[in-house]
Amino acid sequence: MIKTDFLIIGSGAAGLTLAVKLAAKFSHKKVMVVTKAGQAESNTKYAQGGIAAVFNLKKDSYQQHIQDTLNAGDGLCDKKVVEMVIKNGPLRLKELISWGANFDTNSNGKLNLGKEGGHSKYRIIHHKDTTGNEVERTLLARIKKFKNIEILPHHFAIDLLTNVLQNKKNSKKVACQGAYIMDQISGDFFTIQADFTTLASGGIGQVYGHTTNPKVATGDGIAMAYRAKAKVKDMEFIQFHPTAFYDGKNGVSFLISEALRGFGAYLRNKNGERFMLNYDMRTELASRDIVSRAIHSEMKKLKHNNVYLDCTHLNMDDLRLKFPNIYQTCISKNIDLKKDWIPVVPAAHYLCGGIMVDKNGKTSLKNLFACGECSYTGLHGANRLASNSLLEALVYADRIFKYVNKKAALPHPVSSVTIKTNNLPTYQNANSILQQKIKLQRIMRNYAGVVRNYNDLKIAALQVEKLHKTLEKLFQEYKFNSALYELRNMVEVARLIIEHSLTRKENKGGYFNKDNAILSQRKTESILNWTLSLKTKAAKK
Repeated sequence: MIKTDFLIIGSGAAGLTLAVKLAAKFSHKKVMVVTKAGQAESNTKYAQGGIAAVFNLKKDSYQQHIQDTLNAGDGLCDKKVVEMVIKNGPLRLKELISWGANFDTNSNGKLNLGKEGGHSKYRIIHHKDTTGNEVERTLLARIKKFKNIEILPHHFAIDLLTNVLQNKKNSKKVACQGAYIMDQISGDFFTIQADFTTLASGGIGQVYGHTTNPKVATGDGIAMAYRAKAKVKDMEFIQFHPTAFYDGKNGVSFLISEALRGFGAYLRNKNGERFMLNYDMRTELASRDIVSRAIHSEMKKLKHNNVYLDCTHLNMDDLRLKFPNIYQTCISKNIDLKKDWIPVVPAAHYLCGGIMVDKNGKTSLKNLFACGECSYTGLHGANRLASNSLLEALVYADRIFKYVNKKAALPHPVSSVTIKTNNLPTYQNANSILQQKIKLQRIMRNYAGVVRNYNDLKIAALQVEKLHKTLEKLFQEYKFNSALYELRNMVEVARLIIEHSLTRKENKGGYFNKDNAILSQRKTESILNWTLSLKTKAAKK
């Protein structure tokens, strides 16, 4: 057993920012960061687009950024949270810059602001097309300055440690006391007991297979929180990035940043038609849900596996300068942007729901916090506005820090805990785990993807439940390994997505159900017919 003052699970922007702030304030206390891969591996590292914040008050305003966020969220954002995040954003970015982050500037030395889908103004801050990697680099460098921060790479958080057994009759007293951990190298199991625990474990993209997320994005934090009885909300709102590189293979897809469309790239179908003109007046810069559904529609209509992103009309020198990573990756895939179109498809990109937290990042369990993509704050509503995610991570890490700063002096009694050991054999059938994982991903893509319907969702529910029962049987017969844990968490997350999708009776933002659309159309037609009949009767009179 290990004891620490602060336990953070996840090493992306949210988790590392919080670690830095806690370590700086509480030099006499210990901060422990647990991450299942290398310390730099997270969704943050792969964020290309940038960070949205209002820096040019002459040409932009907080209110315009707030309104753009509310519009993208399709009526489901928490307006007070939106206002809080947007207004605090520039402060958090200035802080990150003071820590050594480098963002692109113009010839006058001022921040070079870009524009992306859903934004009415130029307000996206970039480090070329590898912004997330620059943020991660900055934070890891900052971490090294503090001796009271310990990072445990290649350690898998299995489940949260709670005092639920001591409080069966009073759920309000249930508190998180740390987590069960597995050292993936040695295979040892142990507990980390903590006064405060924060889940900053990232997203769920691997549940769909075709995703812009790295292999670590398996929804572990959400699954752990749900099993610990923390409240989870809006899991049906999966944002699919419209333009992930398509090579016909399952797995992590290279993201073609939305900023490239902001730079002027066109979407074309297999016939060469610029089809977004038929779907939205904002064309290629419409919100991600609209662009993703338009692409889905074109692919289905023309029976083609992808659409294309056309950059051939753009200034290649400027493009290479602004998007060096995208340019070089396309070259490596035999795509010459001067003459070739980039094959793209929508891919699972970002979860707008997650573990419910308040404005201070507190979950429904005492002493448990969450921030970053695994959390539901109310900022994104039904659809995340482009480049608002890193902003949210920085702001909520700061909110948690400020709340904990007021409470850290209070004692937190921890119950003694022992880990049950057994002599069961270790499950080592890696191929079986892989096949079940592929099966789950296929189910979610086919029946709970960009466009859904109730019949497909019911099929998905039955098939995922079979996978769940198979896994539960394995958990009774074998010791676990990390691959089995990940699959368990992915199945848990899939169940939540399907369950929440089946109860959503209206189409909003990133959630689109054809049956809801048909019912809405029938309702509209019924109202129009009723209105027409009234007018006809009135005319006869």
